[in-house]
Amino acid sequence: MVVHNAEIADHTGLQLASSTHTSHPTNMNPDNVEQINQTSGAVGIIGGILWLAIVILVIAGVWKTFTKAGQPGWACLVPFYNIIVLLQIVGKPLWWIILMLIPFVNFIIAIIVMVELAKKFGKGVGFALGLVFLGFIFFPILGFGDARYQGSAAA
Repeated sequence: MVVHNAEIADHTGLQLASSTHTSHPTNMNPDNVEQINQTSGAVGIIGGILWLAIVILVIAGVWKTFTKAGQPGWACLVPFYNIIVLLQIVGKPLWWIILMLIPFVNFIIAIIVMVELAKKFGKGVGFALGLVFLGFIFFPILGFGDARYQGSAAA
């Protein structure tokens, strides 16, 4: 049930100030709606371009990390195979890929793998935590930075 200001005034004897609710879409000026639509579209396009740039930077960073470790860079693009290559880089057995498929266990294994990856490039646990929680920043740092691969890949 919608109650208008005039009905409230009739029942209470009080005169309420008339107000217009510009936040409701039916009360908005059509010019404002068009301006909001244009602004939303521009923000969406800019956000999409920014997202695409970050994705390309992360892929390039992981690609460079793989090549620094003597593995093919394109392997980072292939699902599941990229995990196998990552396990080879950190020297873990290939059966760990099964652990990566188990819910909740995969988080622990991923943290262990990132710690080992950081160690293989001469970085500490702090850098490994960066790889875990801010990988979109730390993988490009690892790939394009001066870190050198210090281990031999496991067969």
